Amino acid sequence: MCPMSCHPTLCGMLVDLDGEDHVTAVRGDPQNPDSRGFLCQRGHASREILGNPERLLHPLRRRARSGSWKRISWDEALDTIVFTSRTVGPEAVGAWAGHGIFAGSYGTRFHAELIKRFTNLSGWQWWSPSMVCWGLGGFGLGLTGVLKVHTPEDLAAHTSLVLLWGANLASQPTSGPHLQAARRRGATVVTLDVRRTEASALSDETVLLRPGTDAALALGMMSVIVSEGLHDRAFVASHTVGFDTLAEHLVKHDAAWAAEITGVPVAQIASLARRYATTRPAMILLGGSSMHKGAQGWEAARAVSCLPALTGNLGIPGGGMGPRHGGRTQGQMLADIAGQRRSAARVVPSQMPRVTEALEDGRVRALLLFGTDMLSSYADSGRVKAALGKADLVVSYDLFWNGTSRAQADLVLPGTAWLEELGCKSTNTHLYLMPKMLEPAGEARSVPWILRALAARLGLEGFFPWEDERGALDALLDHPSTGHATVEALEAEGGMRPLDISPVAYPDLVFDTPSGKVELLSGRAATLGLPGLPVFTPPAGRDHPLALRSGRTLTHFHAFYDQGRALPSLARAEAGPRLWISPADAIARGLASGDPVRVFNARGEMRAEAQVTDRIPPGTVWMHDGWAGLNRLTSGAAVLPDDAVEVFGFSGGQAEYESLVEVAAAPR
Repeated sequence: MCPMSCHPTLCGMLVDLDGEDHVTAVRGDPQNPDSRGFLCQRGHASREILGNPERLLHPLRRRARSGSWKRISWDEALDTIVFTSRTVGPEAVGAWAGHGIFAGSYGTRFHAELIKRFTNLSGWQWWSPSMVCWGLGGFGLGLTGVLKVHTPEDLAAHTSLVLLWGANLASQPTSGPHLQAARRRGATVVTLDVRRTEASALSDETVLLRPGTDAALALGMMSVIVSEGLHDRAFVASHTVGFDTLAEHLVKHDAAWAAEITGVPVAQIASLARRYATTRPAMILLGGSSMHKGAQGWEAARAVSCLPALTGNLGIPGGGMGPRHGGRTQGQMLADIAGQRRSAARVVPSQMPRVTEALEDGRVRALLLFGTDMLSSYADSGRVKAALGKADLVVSYDLFWNGTSRAQADLVLPGTAWLEELGCKSTNTHLYLMPKMLEPAGEARSVPWILRALAARLGLEGFFPWEDERGALDALLDHPSTGHATVEALEAEGGMRPLDISPVAYPDLVFDTPSGKVELLSGRAATLGLPGLPVFTPPAGRDHPLALRSGRTLTHFHAFYDQGRALPSLARAEAGPRLWISPADAIARGLASGDPVRVFNARGEMRAEAQVTDRIPPGTVWMHDGWAGLNRLTSGAAVLPDDAVEVFGFSGGQAEYESLVEVAAAPR
């Protein structure tokens, strides 16, 4: 499987090896039932990971913060971590895993679950990887009760209308063939986004709205549906809670109100609402991460997820919510190997700004970062960098140098690549074994090896009760949805197994809420101090004129492999950050495509190259996520109360990431 961790797109790969230590070619696997031979430019670049001269191959220690580096032994590195843990106390040590360690385990999160198990037993702090990603959107969906998704195959076979709401094919490239299959049957595809994305090329209509106003658009659509009597009265009466209260609420949120906020014309809002309400079945593919990065970003998912309930589009083939980042299908589960937290230590919530504060005030004095560039991932990275500077010990485990390891780490540990470790990936429909094919390069070691070595030094009895990594993976896979798969069984089956799941979410019409019904009015939200009804919270006053948003492309995403700079083909594809800016905004600032620009606000600035395009409307600018410096511009303010972030078993503790900026010419 491709090691690029693009969930829900996880592509099968055939790898040619020359002898036992050299990859000569990679290509898409035509026998893979999910990707069917597809492999994007990112996937083809994965062959450049192995044998790369930039790769980290030995443990390194910085002689002094910001000083030179010295090669050390693994014993010295591990002893340093253990000594620090005992000196500062376990509750002052944090471990955080990023997408970089999911290269062999996305969908199962094998290594992340072992890290969580380790921290539960050791009393170290642990924070969910989802808090920088899809968790905030998942929180909004969870309040309504529609967390589960339909399969792409169900979309292709049954859907008559698809709303790509903030979902881009650069994030879900394997959804493209399913969308095309649906269109060949006569389905209509509509893209709703802040720019004309790659998905617009496969869409019959594109709706452009102002950043952060998705909840207002959804409320306006609901108002049209209810006021015109287009809702499914029987479904609403039997399977929802709070309709009458919602209907009264929607009177104040009509299409004209929504048009003023979103910039979408009244007629287009009304037309879209009527089409969605009268086309059966209709499916919404919701953006997984980028659309929720803004003030009150959970409100969009909360409001959008009410639409299928109002129209009776839940529990039927071709309806509901389609594939999204972090979404699970009906029945898709794994066994729990992390267990419960044994220590009564003071817990820092899985909330991004609280982690930053704990570093600032000394509650967290040592930090182990597994496969993540924290300065690229965390909002308000200038503040995060200063907070990291106060720590006694910062450890970075990765394949390559990254912004955090260069600037802030005291120890750098070399990680294993996807062919050098045992893993297992899971899509929404299949389980895939990731066999170990190569011995680790240099002194690279796997996450389980490191955790077992630390556990032995700390005396954590019971951390690893299995004979080897195969046994640990068997324990994680021991669930009915996998058919109680084992490594041995998967090997015998060619490494692929269908999951025992339903392609349709909620076929029993029992939803993920305390009532078992779709909660248009959420009592759970009210107990958390949040609005019980779907709402749109107007943003604070604009201190800068342009709303900055970010997302993926097929050549770049997140900060993997040093923002892709370590992989030559990706580095050639994008020499540096390019800022999409509308012709009107560019003319007003005297800019042309290719000009160097400063993107700045009160928190900081970064440099980029202007890309003037009419694919983005005035008032909005956009660039790929993950670039060094981007998060110097974003707000690190909390979005949710601390008590709310773990309600659904994953973290919604993402910061705002709100970013209003100005753009000006920079010296060449």
